[in-house]
Amino acid sequence: MQKYLFKNISVVNEGRIIIADVFIQKGRIKKIGNNINVKENVTEINGEGKHLLPGAIDDQVHFREPGLTHKATIFSESKAAVAGGITSFMEMPNTIPNALTQKLLEEKYTIASKNSLANYSFYMGVSNNNAEEVLRMNERKKEVCGVKIFMGSSTGNMLVDNTATLNRIFGESELLIATHCEDENIIKTNYEKLKKEKGNLSPSDHPIIRNEEACYRSSSFAVSLAKKYNSRLHVLHISTEKELSLFDNTISLKEKKITAEVCVHHLHFTANDYERHGYFIKCNPAIKSSNNKAALWKALLDNHLDVIATDHAPHTLDEKQPPYENAHSGLPLVQHSLLLMLKYYKEGKISLEKIVEKMSHALAGCFKIDNRGYIREGYFADLVVVDLNQSTQVKKENLLYKCGWSPLEGETFPTKITHTFVNGNCVYGNNVFDESSKGMRLTFNL
Repeated sequence: MQKYLFKNISVVNEGRIIIADVFIQKGRIKKIGNNINVKENVTEINGEGKHLLPGAIDDQVHFREPGLTHKATIFSESKAAVAGGITSFMEMPNTIPNALTQKLLEEKYTIASKNSLANYSFYMGVSNNNAEEVLRMNERKKEVCGVKIFMGSSTGNMLVDNTATLNRIFGESELLIATHCEDENIIKTNYEKLKKEKGNLSPSDHPIIRNEEACYRSSSFAVSLAKKYNSRLHVLHISTEKELSLFDNTISLKEKKITAEVCVHHLHFTANDYERHGYFIKCNPAIKSSNNKAALWKALLDNHLDVIATDHAPHTLDEKQPPYENAHSGLPLVQHSLLLMLKYYKEGKISLEKIVEKMSHALAGCFKIDNRGYIREGYFADLVVVDLNQSTQVKKENLLYKCGWSPLEGETFPTKITHTFVNGNCVYGNNVFDESSKGMRLTFNL
């Protein structure tokens, strides 16, 4: 395995930025310091003027394999993720077939072991009638990132609305419980009312149908279950101001049993953007009015919201076309999520240290990931080199998503990701990939 030595690079880690040398050997960070000299054969990287960040960890992606590979594959989307500075991902169970058994779950791990350029983990899916199988995962809790409950209608067959099942999972699961929270009854009522009034629906109707109340009612129910059973709950893609009251910022992340995620598209777009982007920004939960975006930013910075993710969910161009009922929900984001947050850093909205905290450190803390998420001696060398003085254009010809489109096309980001290291391998460097290096299965210190 190749050795690397970063010289005089600005290391962004654990709330501070220092100029240091970083030596990588055998896939891990061997030494951090000044004036490090290595006698062995080593590839030296001049870090002057550049920043070294721990690789981003994305706790919510849909890479569509197996069963939906016309949209994406683990290989194609992990390649896009690595180019975007994401070195580890956690993927959702709503593939075909749904990952509702340990056998099906392990089949996904096998695919990733052969094809993923990034490190990986997969959620065990919950349905109304597989509680026994889910609870068997307690014996393997160090091997799987968590269990996923869709408490809304976004994935059809995986909607969990059986109260007995929910109580059993919250009461007995020893794994982190990640939830998609939207209330099915409110969504259905809103849809039927609006459909009767208007006939043909438009993209801007989406946040009316999947409104703030639908999110809050479901999220508050999940939180009440977690408090009842003292469960470990992680509520995904918070999109409303109203939900923020459910989460606590008076205790440290290490002490929290209930945590919350915000996604980059809810920090970037508002309902005003449906006029320009149409169904290309249709997603669940919906992108909503600007007051929600402002509240999400405030909550991110004051630690009511714990982590930043993407909910990367690609669909083909044909699948994003009208009418409303046929336009699939979800958008591809992993290639550009870190660049998007660095754009907000350049605009003075967020610090580099806070970006690293919310996209790396806090993910490692929430999920108790072994030896990742920090730039520390002995940790796996999952690292990203960023040039804050170069720019990146988002063009169709440089998109790596299999679906071939992005709602961010036409953007010019004021920074550039130059290198991404996964387990000490330079998987991406100056637009060149080493596809021979595969990621590792994440493990958890529970």
